[in-house]
Amino acid sequence: MTSTETAEIAAAEAESTLPRHVAIIMDGNRRWARLHGLPEAQGHAAGVEAIRPIVRRAVERGIAVLSIYAFSRENWARTSDEVETLMTLLESAIADETPELIRQGVHVQVLGRVAELPERTRQSIEQAAQATAGGSRMTLNVAFNYSGRSEIVDAVRAVLAAGASLDALDEADLGGWLYTRDLPELDLLVRTGGEQRISNFLIWQAAYAELYFTDRLWPDFDQQAFDAALAEYARRSRRFGR
Repeated sequence: MTSTETAEIAAAEAESTLPRHVAIIMDGNRRWARLHGLPEAQGHAAGVEAIRPIVRRAVERGIAVLSIYAFSRENWARTSDEVETLMTLLESAIADETPELIRQGVHVQVLGRVAELPERTRQSIEQAAQATAGGSRMTLNVAFNYSGRSEIVDAVRAVLAAGASLDALDEADLGGWLYTRDLPELDLLVRTGGEQRISNFLIWQAAYAELYFTDRLWPDFDQQAFDAALAEYARRSRRFGR
C-alpha cells in the first residue's frame, strides 16, 4: 500500500468519526467577567467574539451543522439592561459576520420564536439568513428566543393546524415539524462553564446525543478545546440503546 493510499484511508477513518451535527451551550460569560474583574457586559462581548473561531474550525473540520444557544426564552427574566446588551451584541455580530459567513459557505438559520423578538433584532436575523441562503458547506443554527419545550409545543400546534390525525402520529411525524427538520440528527452536545445539564436546549434532538461537559468558561473555549471535544466524541461507542 502506498503512502498516498494510507493517508487516504486515515482521512476517511477520521471523517467517519466526526459528528455531523454539533450543538454548544455557551455558558460562563458572566463568571468569566467576574473572574477578570470586568463588567458582565464585557463578558458577553467576549463570549460573542469566541463564536467566530469555533465556527471557522467547525467549517474546517467538515461539520455539517453547528447549533449554538445564543438566547433562551428564559433569558428574558434577566435585567432589562442585560437583555438589551445581549440583543445589541448579537445583532451587531450577525451583521458584522455575514460577509465572512458567506465567504466560508455557511448558511445561517434561526431556531426559536422569532416573531416574539423586537423588530430590529428580527430584521437583522432574517437578513443574515437570506444573505447566506446559498451556503452549502455548513449550516449554523442560532438558537434565539429558543426553548426546547416550546419547540415541541410548536410542533404539536403545527400538526394540529395541518389537520393531521393524532391517532396516527408517531415520533418520525412529529420530528418533521421541529425547527431542526431536514437536518442531521444531533450527535454531540457540548456545554462549557462546568454545569452538567442541557437547560432546555434541543431536548428532543438530544435523546441519543453524546454529552460533553467542560469546566472551561465559554470565552476561553478556543479551537483546541473544540478539537478536544471532537476527539472525545471519536473515542466513544454509540449504541443507541442496542
